[in-house]
Amino acid sequence: MTVIDLGDLRGDDTPPDTVPRPPRAVGRPFRVVVALLVTLVTLAAAAPPARSGPVTIPSGAGASAFLADDRVYVVRRAASEPGWDLVAYRVGRERWRARVDGVDDVVAVWEQGGRVLALGPAGNGARWETTVFDAGTGAPRWRQDGVVFPAGDALLLRPSGGPGPQSVRRLAVADGRTLWTVPTTGRDVQFSYGRSGVDRILLLPAAGETVVLDAATGARLAARDLHPGEVPGARAMQGAGRLFLETRLAGDVVTAFEMDTLRPRWTAELPLVGYLEPCGALLCAGRQTGGMWALDPATGAVRWASDLWSSVLRAEGGRLLVAAGREGGEGLSVLDGTDGRLIAEVGDWDVLPQGESGDRLFLTRPLGGDRRLLAEPDLSGSPPVVRDVLTGADCTVGRVLLVCRERGGDFTVRRLP
Repeated sequence: MTVIDLGDLRGDDTPPDTVPRPPRAVGRPFRVVVALLVTLVTLAAAAPPARSGPVTIPSGAGASAFLADDRVYVVRRAASEPGWDLVAYRVGRERWRARVDGVDDVVAVWEQGGRVLALGPAGNGARWETTVFDAGTGAPRWRQDGVVFPAGDALLLRPSGGPGPQSVRRLAVADGRTLWTVPTTGRDVQFSYGRSGVDRILLLPAAGETVVLDAATGARLAARDLHPGEVPGARAMQGAGRLFLETRLAGDVVTAFEMDTLRPRWTAELPLVGYLEPCGALLCAGRQTGGMWALDPATGAVRWASDLWSSVLRAEGGRLLVAAGREGGEGLSVLDGTDGRLIAEVGDWDVLPQGESGDRLFLTRPLGGDRRLLAEPDLSGSPPVVRDVLTGADCTVGRVLLVCRERGGDFTVRRLP
């Protein structure tokens, strides 16, 4: 194991902020502690086999289903004693089952490097645990306190707070072996994500130097006091493309820094900004009260603004699929990404939650009873393309499969059209 020395890291112990969301479960409500991992746990796509009819998987009340390519992992309360049963299915047939003990809940399950990882809070939410199984047999392989995130061909384990020294560790997927460790005590830890998971680590102190690390090697890429001589204040930092974006003064001022040098690029005043994210060639910023701006990521200049839209769902070919976010379904429209001009109104559709990252976006609309229309948006401005009719509720889509919960509590699994 290699210990990477960052020098003297001073400050009070600071528990990590809210963690990005793992793949979404179907069934039990999701715990708020996890917020963005959906884009991290699927690293390569496989060609799907020929489509077959729906398959029913028994589950029962309180169960959750997670998708991984053509496999479904069902988590349900153990019948005889405290703990959880993790059951792996493929084409509706049980492959193996294993026990997940010592956690209050299981909120994420995904596959990586021949392993199945199960994540959940423990100790009434005071800490987190990751339990790892063999993907082929379900045999237990290793277990660690903390939350792990995919990072290329390995994992990053993030400290879950508490007394004593804190560190970020890079772990081997196969056996949980520590490859390197970085002390983080006194610094808030944030991750920036690329196509294969975490690619940058950001260490934020209350005052003093902010540090950027390479998530693959742990090497220090940059260290800079972003606000020398200023009184420390509340701030939030996030990655977007090759920028780190800092929000200060209660969400009114945004400053962009180059990701690997921390050199300042621009500052923009965006009153009550709630989020920032890439949207095609631009950077979109949403207001907490509704509406959004589209910025030039090179200069921070506002290219266009609108009070109508609350979020961007997809960017493709210079077009944006945007949502108004009103009650009764998402009011969707297609815009020209360059100037915000309206191309077409799509109508009220619900966006189907994704259990894995993928290239396709699906929409649903109620047909009556427990039936729903399944469609894909067309960013050319044409109406959505109808793909199927679903039964059930609380549906989630993966790269290969779609799972819904039926009224009786079982799960129905379909291959995507």
